[in-house]
Amino acid sequence: MPRIVSAFLCAAFVALGLAACAEPQHKHPPQDPPDYKGVPTDMTPPSMIEPPAKPQ
Repeated sequence: MPRIVSAFLCAAFVALGLAACAEPQHKHPPQDPPDYKGVPTDMTPPSMIEPPAKPQ
């Protein structure tokens, strides 16, 4: 009897796991809030940036 119950519970968990993965959670891509200014990507201080080489 306990073997049948554990097998049933395992099957139920597998079925729930597959059902959760079957349908995507987001129907459309997420949108940024209107006040979002973006993330700064250049973290190099201006003093470390080398000036461009002058053509000869």
